[in-house]
Amino acid sequence: MAEQTEHNEQLEAGQSSEDLGRLMAIRRDKLDKLRSLGVEPFGQAYQRSHSAREVVEGFSSLEGKSVSLAGRLNAIRSHGKAAFADLQDQSGRVQIYVKKDIVGDAAFEIFEILDLGDIVGVRGLVFKTKRGEISVQVEQLTLLTKALRPMPEKWHGLKDVELRYRQRYVDLIANPEVRETFIIRTKVVRAIRNYLDGQGFYEVETPVLAAIAGGTTARPFKTHHNALDLPLFMRIATELYLKRLIVGGFEKVYELGRVFRNEGISTKHNPEFTLLELYEAYSDYEGIMTLTENLISHVAQEVLGTQHVIYQGHEVDFTPPWPRARMLDLVKEHAGVDFSLVNSDEEARAMARQAGLTLAPKATFGQALDEVFSEFVEPKLTGPMFVLDYPVEISPLAKRRSDNPRLTYRFEAFLAGRELANAFSELNDPIDQRGRFEQQMEERARGNDEAHEMDEDFLLALEYGMPPTGGLGIGIDRLCMVFAGVDSIRDIILFPLMRPRHD
Repeated sequence: MAEQTEHNEQLEAGQSSEDLGRLMAIRRDKLDKLRSLGVEPFGQAYQRSHSAREVVEGFSSLEGKSVSLAGRLNAIRSHGKAAFADLQDQSGRVQIYVKKDIVGDAAFEIFEILDLGDIVGVRGLVFKTKRGEISVQVEQLTLLTKALRPMPEKWHGLKDVELRYRQRYVDLIANPEVRETFIIRTKVVRAIRNYLDGQGFYEVETPVLAAIAGGTTARPFKTHHNALDLPLFMRIATELYLKRLIVGGFEKVYELGRVFRNEGISTKHNPEFTLLELYEAYSDYEGIMTLTENLISHVAQEVLGTQHVIYQGHEVDFTPPWPRARMLDLVKEHAGVDFSLVNSDEEARAMARQAGLTLAPKATFGQALDEVFSEFVEPKLTGPMFVLDYPVEISPLAKRRSDNPRLTYRFEAFLAGRELANAFSELNDPIDQRGRFEQQMEERARGNDEAHEMDEDFLLALEYGMPPTGGLGIGIDRLCMVFAGVDSIRDIILFPLMRPRHD
């Protein structure tokens, strides 16, 4: 029976419905047979003494000793009255040896009914086969869960990318290396928390639902609170609430949380993603640059054990200090146009046309500079690199430069042609901030539904006085993409948003 099972389950989960239906019918029959033998196919908790990896790596001290393991069967090789199988748990794989004379007739009959993907518990002695394979000779076998669907092509066939995202649970079974990717993500988040906690930051939580979607320029998701009959928005950033805490006397705060932006889906964007935001009183964007490079280099060392990473064919060196360059200078270098000579919005639009871009009729100096930068500079920034001094029109929450009020004390960190971090010397002048919000409201009136809304309560908070402050936002998903060596944001999000299937 096991030989037939292994043959049947060469089929991939994406086979025809007829093939899948036949295989599932066989498994349902086996389910009934197990119950007729008095075996519960969906068992209880099972006490394990070791993981598969611990048995393999600790063989020298475990040889001849009894261990108990649990996991999925991902291979069954029958030899009459004995069989070998591979047992897979989160840590890895170990071979088990099931012999009729040892486990008894009843247990061996149950084993012969099992399929690939079934979850079992085993207890037995650790030994090494004549071929040198570390194994467990099973003395007791317990069925823990009967899998009613076949595994995809002996766990090696789930290659359909869309199916992998839709059925991540199968992806994790079929492709164990995917699980390692998400373990890296967990380690990244843990290392960030440990570092910031060690620097005296307090982790806080701010509302996910808000009456005003503020903190950045983005289109929000809308919802409605029935009891209050109140329209609400899913947060697009945590910035304005965190800065309220700075006003209230906290001096170092951070939040690691999900934010939601009603935008397109691509290899770089998912509508919900994880964002780190932190704020430090009495600092500025220079201090935050130092914090950023130290934080990320620390995480690289903690998670990967090195400051040097190969990503998309480029060697990335996270060792501080990182290179720094002004946005204006980079545009001049890569696009051949000098926006420092521009004196009006009209001249800025003309300069963008000179670079080969056509902009909206009322595009401002800042918008024109940003479009040219995005087109000609951003893809070339393999990084890590800090780009400094963004125009005020696209930085409504950043403090103006004292030597050039058209620009702000703002930087973005770039890596592999993508924005990785965004930071400012925070605007703490409530009069200037009101004027910025008013400019954003004018943008909204012209049809820009991503422009910032007026937030009177935040302005009220600023009127009580916010100390000079530096703030930072880091996209955790993009950072994890680099550390895990993946090219799409969907590969680092366990359950990315997908269009529903209707087949």
